[in-house]
Amino acid sequence: SVNGLSPVTVIGATASNATVGSFGSIVTGFATDDVWNPYFLQGVLVQQIGSGKGPTYPFASTSLPGFNQTSVILSVASNASAPIPNGPYFLSANGALYQPLRLYSDFAGAFTQPLVPGPNGSYAASPAALPGIQSPAIGVPSRLYYTRTASKPLAGVRTGIKDIYDIAGLKTSDGNRAWYGFYPLASANSVPVQRLIDAGAILVGKMKTSQFANGERATADWVDYHSPFNPRGDGYQDPSSSSSGAGAGAATYPWLDLTLGSDTGGSIRGPSQVQGLFGNRPSHGLVDLTGVMPLAPELDTAGFLCRDPSIWKAAGTALYADLRFYNTYPQTIQTLNFPTNASTQASGAALIFLAKLQGFLRAKTTTTLNLTASWTASKPAGAPATLAGLLNITYPVLISKQQTRLVRDPFYAAYAAVHDGRRPFVDPAPLVRWAYGDSLPESALEQAQTNKTIFMTWFNSNVLRNDSTTCSDSLILYTGGSNTAYRNEYIQRPTVPFGFSTSRISVFAEVPDVVVPVGQASYQSTITNHTEVLPVTVDLMAAKGCDGMLFNLIQDLTTAGILEIPQTGQTIAGGEILLKRGMVGL
Repeated sequence: SVNGLSPVTVIGATASNATVGSFGSIVTGFATDDVWNPYFLQGVLVQQIGSGKGPTYPFASTSLPGFNQTSVILSVASNASAPIPNGPYFLSANGALYQPLRLYSDFAGAFTQPLVPGPNGSYAASPAALPGIQSPAIGVPSRLYYTRTASKPLAGVRTGIKDIYDIAGLKTSDGNRAWYGFYPLASANSVPVQRLIDAGAILVGKMKTSQFANGERATADWVDYHSPFNPRGDGYQDPSSSSSGAGAGAATYPWLDLTLGSDTGGSIRGPSQVQGLFGNRPSHGLVDLTGVMPLAPELDTAGFLCRDPSIWKAAGTALYADLRFYNTYPQTIQTLNFPTNASTQASGAALIFLAKLQGFLRAKTTTTLNLTASWTASKPAGAPATLAGLLNITYPVLISKQQTRLVRDPFYAAYAAVHDGRRPFVDPAPLVRWAYGDSLPESALEQAQTNKTIFMTWFNSNVLRNDSTTCSDSLILYTGGSNTAYRNEYIQRPTVPFGFSTSRISVFAEVPDVVVPVGQASYQSTITNHTEVLPVTVDLMAAKGCDGMLFNLIQDLTTAGILEIPQTGQTIAGGEILLKRGMVGL
């Protein structure tokens, strides 16, 4: 034993399998778990399950088949209403059992705070550490303890949470050191976090966000905290933002199953695209965002980044209320700014996916969407002649006017009252955007809200319409990812995010927009002086409220082999991350 704790393995036995040979078979199945190992076979606690009476093992000492060590086998009483889950434990001298955590190094810098469960459903920051430079240790429990059920679809799913969501017992940083130091521990979970916990998710830590969820370029714009590392390619590509930690963690760590991010203007889709993950911006308004730092309530959404579509769908079912999971899919595809020939590897991968999707859907029509022409032909009376005229400043007005009102002004006032009128530090990117909002009259916010509504009403009536059979009358496809964005390059000062682009359609129209990895494209790295590869992704949009249909479609495409589950590592096909090669303890 160590410090009075003895490693043991708990095995549930029924009358039909209560034999040493059966125990060996059960324990052999534990070998896939990353927490359990043969060290925990020093003692085996056999728990009788069910009404049948099995044999007892009074301090029997034997070797389990397949394991070259002697185990002390003991029988323990079972609580029929709450049996002890199978798996590894530490047994104290007074008979108490404790679940161990395996510690992993956060060498990608994806997390702000590792956590452990605390009293009364709260959490606490984990004090554990591993050797390494600025690498917190993330503790994860054994997967053997959990069984997914209809009521607990996320049981045992190890989940990281973007650090703009409140978790009871932890501080929220919003990517700002002054904010983290100034405000107390959260007293309650945010609504999205609580829904995931209720579904069985295992929270393992809070994950880095660019400051106040504003878009920031790696290294140059990140002052308070260092931007996480994108593992793909040469390892020095921008992880995108603002759900930077969520994307880097999901692409780097096989022990992390799911991450919760947020998307206001692309903060889930960007990290998903550059790291080759499944990610979703949901239909706006599917979940209450109480306890979540706002950027612009009219645009803010909560969504996921992950590798496994089945976990993605289960998480969506848990987080979003009243989703309808259509199993009949649209047979019309609209492409927007999509490749027309395979002139590059990225274009070729996108076109191959499109062809396979057409075959799977038995698509009757595939058309090229000209949004400009559609607007000109059917725009509302009195609306500007162009979409740029309508929407060029809509996004920056909404995020700057709303965040200054809801976040900055209360923060500045409270901080000044305690610190003799001083102002807290804020990164350059939020300051530039806030200053833009300050330069505008209050009427600008109302006009931006009106312009957003004009576009949403037009788009949802003319471009992506709801359908009673397929939920959405068509799918819109566009491409993202595969471009280099080195994090060691000097760049210009942050600017106001003016403009209207394809990725802003779902932002203003409130429709679901999901990212799927479809391949890889090579490039010559200026870091490694070697040919490396980056992910190629495609986005799919559907009519508002059709998130369930998209979850089903992506899972079916994966089952059919049209989409593949991306792996962690240097490429979406796997491969050891360059940083890790030859390093021990990571």
